[in-house]
Amino acid sequence: MNKQATKVGWLLASPYLVYSAVFFLIPLFWALYLAFTNWNLISPEYETVGMQNFIDAFFSPSVRAAFWVTYKFMLMFVPIVIAGSLFLALILHHLPRWKGLFAVGYFLPYLASGVASSIVVKGVISYNSPLNQFLRDAFGWDIDWLGSPILAPLVIALMMAWKFVGYYALLFLSGLESIPKEVYEAAEIDGAVGWKRVWHVTIPMLYPSFYTVTILAVGLMFGIFTEPYVLTGGGPEYATHTWQLEIYNQAFEKLNAGYGTAVAIINSIVTFASIFVFRKVLEKWGGKHGWE
Repeated sequence: MNKQATKVGWLLASPYLVYSAVFFLIPLFWALYLAFTNWNLISPEYETVGMQNFIDAFFSPSVRAAFWVTYKFMLMFVPIVIAGSLFLALILHHLPRWKGLFAVGYFLPYLASGVASSIVVKGVISYNSPLNQFLRDAFGWDIDWLGSPILAPLVIALMMAWKFVGYYALLFLSGLESIPKEVYEAAEIDGAVGWKRVWHVTIPMLYPSFYTVTILAVGLMFGIFTEPYVLTGGGPEYATHTWQLEIYNQAFEKLNAGYGTAVAIINSIVTFASIFVFRKVLEKWGGKHGWE
């Protein structure tokens, strides 16, 4: 019976295993090989160059810019999206009716195309847009939103926060719905009301949601491509130049596929290392509140 069950288990899992091998393992090993070559994506002939691609990437100004820009986006996006989604979840949690309808409505921006959202934002903040005309007429402000190294990353971070806040709010909402009422009743007896109850009861009890949302938000920052590509192209002065833009430019515009693959591998290593650090910090915070 055990052998028969094992065979059935492998048979049921085989479609996923084949899918993983074809679309993950084989491309992974192929990428690891290409990172040590000078393939230009077109020619059938190429040479192995050893660690030269990684050395060039280490000293590349654009790669260093992508490294720091990612953390700059992270410092802006992660606090904004966590605070916004938690606030939205608290509002939805206390709605007396139509909670599901409002939740679906706030989730809709997440389903919107990144290209479409970027084009809309670009039109809203263009030079002749009603917003900029109002700012010029009322206050004399002539703001170049996407031409400023400070404002351009902020615009992209806010746009992405608007897009993902509804999705993350649903994760917080599920956490709020799972908190037993008895916990709040006990806290009220101990004098924890208002913001004290939120800070000392609700937030610690939402640790699983905080953990999930934070890891998702941090990981998202290493995969940004559409918004900077459409809005700024990575500028101005590399202020919005992300890892994915660097990989795209090297592999598909400059036809340095081997070098672009090396940059992608470095990006993966930095991503996993950053998520590992955030995981440890979150686990330490959760351990203080009894989450093991």
